[in-house]
Amino acid sequence: MTIKPYITKFQESVKAWWLQKALCDFNGAEYTYGDVAQRIERLHILFEQGGIRKGDHIALCAKNSAAWGISFLSITTYRAVVVPILVDFTPDAVSHLTDHSDSVILFTDAEIWEKLDKAAMPHLKAAINVADGSLLYSSDERISAAAENLDVEFKSRHPLGFTREDVNYPDGDEKDLALINYTSGTTSSPKGVMIRYESLSDQVEFDQVHLPATPADKLVSMLPMAHMYGLMIEFLYPICSGVTIYFLGRTPSPSLLMGAMQKVRPYLIASVPLVMEKIYKKNLQGPVHKLRGLLWIPVVGSMLYRKMGRKLLDAFGGRVRMIVLGGAPMNREAEKVFHRGGLPYIVGFGMTEGAPLITYSGIDEYIPGTCGKPIHEMRIDSEDPQHIAGEILTRGVNVCSGYYKNPQATANAFTEDGFLRTGDLGIFDAHGNLIIKGRSKTMILSANGQNIYPEEIESVLNAEKYIAESLVVDRSGRLVALIYLDKEKIRKDSLDAEAVADIPHSTMVAVNKLLPSYSQLAKVEVVVEPFAKTPKMSIKRFMYK
Repeated sequence: MTIKPYITKFQESVKAWWLQKALCDFNGAEYTYGDVAQRIERLHILFEQGGIRKGDHIALCAKNSAAWGISFLSITTYRAVVVPILVDFTPDAVSHLTDHSDSVILFTDAEIWEKLDKAAMPHLKAAINVADGSLLYSSDERISAAAENLDVEFKSRHPLGFTREDVNYPDGDEKDLALINYTSGTTSSPKGVMIRYESLSDQVEFDQVHLPATPADKLVSMLPMAHMYGLMIEFLYPICSGVTIYFLGRTPSPSLLMGAMQKVRPYLIASVPLVMEKIYKKNLQGPVHKLRGLLWIPVVGSMLYRKMGRKLLDAFGGRVRMIVLGGAPMNREAEKVFHRGGLPYIVGFGMTEGAPLITYSGIDEYIPGTCGKPIHEMRIDSEDPQHIAGEILTRGVNVCSGYYKNPQATANAFTEDGFLRTGDLGIFDAHGNLIIKGRSKTMILSANGQNIYPEEIESVLNAEKYIAESLVVDRSGRLVALIYLDKEKIRKDSLDAEAVADIPHSTMVAVNKLLPSYSQLAKVEVVVEPFAKTPKMSIKRFMYK
């Protein structure tokens, strides 16, 4: 089956929904599909007059905003290669990655540009302010002249105004490189994932079929746009479907997030399990524990679970049809309540190299504890994939071409027959659903040869009443749990100093009762600060020993 290019789908959305809101900053600027197209046209003229060619690399490092979205669309519809860079990276890393990616233009915020080292980006011809398209820097006379004459050139091309009939984005080979996405800010051997146009088109098509949206729908965007998960689920597929997207602009506080949900009333929520687990603890864990006796009664329990589920959906605005979670398995207790409460959620598996979805199941087919079924080809590198965990391998049109200017990393990432090595360990259940066991790099081999997956122990730990998050490490053959306490819950329950001091011991006793003998905890330690995390809210394990 031939997949329609996502750029063609975006063009069709622009023409069909010209006067409808497309990209909006929450409580800020708003742009219709027609407004977006006009700003894209201005940047296309700037590129053309400035000598930028199709296939040139253009970096984008700015906070989430409607203007970020316009910048991204301007680059990709020109058929240049877009290089999204996370604003969480250090200024040195941003400068290095801009240079490493061979980007000739950098779209960024004025405050970010001030911190960058221009000398570290010798090939950069210009820096453009995301907010208004003005030049922050230029070393190229053609680009400087194009920017100065942009208004005149735009009016000469569109003397009667820019209309939907003027929108005509160029075709090209779908196998061409569309995007380079860096998975970390390291300055040693950065891994820039190379994604083709066909990979993005394939994912947009899949999402439109399985997460159908209409121009009447609205969405709150809270994930980093420079990360593939947020880019696809909260931006590319919705904008190709006529959806109105509201950007929060920064990692939201619970009050800001819930306020935005109530005001926007989104049809879909894309998040990571950690965020939903925190929402569960804050809103549902207390009632679940108080009503535990009643919840065991078949009819009464089902009614109470459904009531709690409806309450949470109302808090999300009342129009959510789907909650898509990715990045890690979900806490068992929270998932049980979400499932029995009737929340329309699924947990999928993906990664940047998969653009990003690799497994998925619809709500009606989803089985709690799994990550759904493979979207394309998948196998487990194990002699018994249903019982013995092995590395998850995948192959398909969605899979990246490798890593930019890093042939060794590319060679290491693929098997001889072209399957991507995901680095994650898993098994299949009897129905072909994937069950994630953990990362191959984090698996701990016990003294008696048992495979121990820290993520499974952490799932049990995180269900404990006063634990906000946890991390299990191996110290000389002994399993130690590092825990960050839920200070708000402790304060709410008025725990005294003695009770707080007893939490590590009582937690170890309670958790060890639920764990097999080979994965028993030897110690539990309290950390004073939340764990450092990646933009997709995964704990940076390498920082803790």
